[in-house]
Amino acid sequence: MSVLKSNPFSKAPPNWTVAIFLEDAPPANALATLQGQKNEEVRSGKREIYVTYGAGMARSKLKIPAGATGTARNINTIAKLVELAGAT
Repeated sequence: MSVLKSNPFSKAPPNWTVAIFLEDAPPANALATLQGQKNEEVRSGKREIYVTYGAGMARSKLKIPAGATGTARNINTIAKLVELAGAT
């Protein structure tokens, strides 16, 4: 639930916005190490990295080294999991 509330891209299409879940907090240089960024926006969270893909994920060349060991889920999926868990 807190991941949804902390989403800095709440006005972006939820199917083009993801949270990459990490085991620990993102490293301080997580945003400085991005590669191939075009019109994507990226923000760090407590233990996640948020990404909104301006032109959609299929065309994106964005690489996020800090998220390599994490798992990404789009906001629609996260919202559905919160609903199923009864945490809304």
